[in-house]
Amino acid sequence: MKKILTLGAALATSFIAYGQDEPRIKVSGYLETYFGYDYNRPADNNRPGFIYSHNRHNEVNLNLGFIKGTYDNDGIRANLALMTGTYTNANLAAEPGVLKNIFEANAGVRLSKTANLWLDAGVFPSHIGFESAISKDCWVLTRNISSENTPYYESGAKISYGTTDGKLTFTALYLNGWQRITRQNSNSLPAGGLQLIWKPSARVTLNYSNYLGSEGADSVRVRRFYHNFYGIIQFTDQLGLTVGLDYGTQQKARGSDEKSEVISPVAIAQYKISDKWAVAGRVENYKDKNGIFIATGIPEGFNGRGYSLNIDFSPLPNAVLRLEEKLYDAQSTNTTLTASFAVSF
Repeated sequence: MKKILTLGAALATSFIAYGQDEPRIKVSGYLETYFGYDYNRPADNNRPGFIYSHNRHNEVNLNLGFIKGTYDNDGIRANLALMTGTYTNANLAAEPGVLKNIFEANAGVRLSKTANLWLDAGVFPSHIGFESAISKDCWVLTRNISSENTPYYESGAKISYGTTDGKLTFTALYLNGWQRITRQNSNSLPAGGLQLIWKPSARVTLNYSNYLGSEGADSVRVRRFYHNFYGIIQFTDQLGLTVGLDYGTQQKARGSDEKSEVISPVAIAQYKISDKWAVAGRVENYKDKNGIFIATGIPEGFNGRGYSLNIDFSPLPNAVLRLEEKLYDAQSTNTTLTASFAVSF
């Protein structure tokens, strides 16, 4: 931890010093503390295994904190962010060494002087889903089940193109795997994906993303094909609605035509009472009968419904106090009360 903090301080110092002569370099950061109480009172103080953000019970802790340096001169861009927190421990447990502390690390080059066409490579946020690891940017404090069990991050290379009016963005990705910085041992096949974002108006965003790759060593690998659809509609300045649907398939065995399926619809409504206050509610369902992502050990697999109520108070534009009550109804009932304080700078 001491090495991470020292490295982060050095990074910030160097960016600030250089930024005095080069205003295109910026330093930013994010920090979110939280307290969660699981009414099932788990003995090891860990929330269920399919939860990665805000996953500790009955303790005040740091969910995510990072410091980020950004460089952009119109033709070259780069991002480097180092992080720590319980999210890091839970979600990057499979990554080796200091890679566990990389939130973002990528560089890109513009391929055209006239078109918004970019090639980027490194570690970057996932192209799947509308809820990120940065809770302050999400309408509800904690993530929905499909967001928790799809990639938060990915590594590889991507080509992206955006129209000059900003209404259409297309991205093609070459990836090291499903939420992996380093490729899975003994798996020699890369993965890939596409993303299409269409904004027909300032109040509407429509997204389709997919992923195609393999899981497991080459001798037993199975193909995974995942689709993510969502739409965000801002009816008024106060009222917004997000609706999403995830659908994925995975071979039951290598060479088999039989597939396991996962499907997850979700809807979130948010109402801004004022500049400082907002409320939101979420309903969701997640069905994973054969345990692609959530193994239960029972024949009917995982079939869970979730309900969340959330209230936000923002004393300043860059800070928010949040409170959420969430109920999961699956093989058993799980209720959690979570409070957080997040600051961006």
